[in-house]
Amino acid sequence: MNTRPGFIHMVYFWMKDEVTDTERMEFHVGVAALTKCKTILDSFIGPPAGTPREVVDNSYEYALLLFFRNKEDHDIYQNDPEHHFFIASYKHLWSRVQIYDHLPE
Repeated sequence: MNTRPGFIHMVYFWMKDEVTDTERMEFHVGVAALTKCKTILDSFIGPPAGTPREVVDNSYEYALLLFFRNKEDHDIYQNDPEHHFFIASYKHLWSRVQIYDHLPE
């Protein structure tokens, strides 16, 4: 990443128990498509690392970390048609979503 982010958007997904491996693969493709939004500086997607520490939450199944120049670019992403398409297409697969946004210092 050449530009320091001014806004970080972290999304954690817990999938429903009945989700199939095929649906998980489709979900992965859908999450990857989200990273194409023009206002995103950088992104990371994937499962928890499984770090065996009491303070680490490994209960989620998938994470999406997005880095933006500023909150305005994040807000553009929130209204991007691809973002709305992702939610409409995959929300039936997750039982919980937890989002953490923060401003790096």
